[in-house]
Amino acid sequence: MADTLHTCPQCASPYGYFLREDTYACPECGYEWNPAEAPAEEALVVKDANGNLLQDGDTVIVIRNLPVKGASAPIKAGTKVKNIRLSDGDHNIDCKIDGFGAMGLKSEFVKKV
Repeated sequence: MADTLHTCPQCASPYGYFLREDTYACPECGYEWNPAEAPAEEALVVKDANGNLLQDGDTVIVIRNLPVKGASAPIKAGTKVKNIRLSDGDHNIDCKIDGFGAMGLKSEFVKKV
């Protein structure tokens, strides 16, 4: 076990080597890890149309008219959406919009207030 190389979870270098006890190290980036531990889940990164990072609870403004399936009118540009929740998937913002109810939005059509 001490003489085998492991792939670094940080930079994907194939030269991770045994350092001590149950710790491996990467000679390229200097990262140290225990291969028995599960890797930490990475945080969800969602950016608005201007490149600003969004977080749960933020308020955003819709930047263009968005048609809604089954609704008679679109969501108008300039509509303020409060208390968003980030989600993983194609529509990465879950929210509730007055007059439309709960729905998912794409982050490319909103800007952070």
